[in-house]
Amino acid sequence: MTVVELTRFRIEPGRRQELLDARPGMLRDFEQDRAGYLGATLVELPDDQWLDIVEWRSSEDFAALRAKGANLPGIAAFFGAIAGLVSADEGVLVDPVR
Repeated sequence: MTVVELTRFRIEPGRRQELLDARPGMLRDFEQDRAGYLGATLVELPDDQWLDIVEWRSSEDFAALRAKGANLPGIAAFFGAIAGLVSADEGVLVDPVR
């Protein structure tokens, strides 16, 4: 069962490019350091808000992610561009498109 992490966050105006520049490094760190990481999609919303949709193999893998936090430079750079969390949810993918 694929678990989906839905994280909505804000960035400060003017930090869009910083966030986008940090994204590849975060994804590389996830691929190397996060067991169960399957992929991610970043969605730009109005008013400097973003939605990060990350897929995990299981709830346990997602829980392990939270315990590690921003432990690698690419992850820390991406998180550093974030001004604040709007919401964070976990769900189960029931209608995969792949």
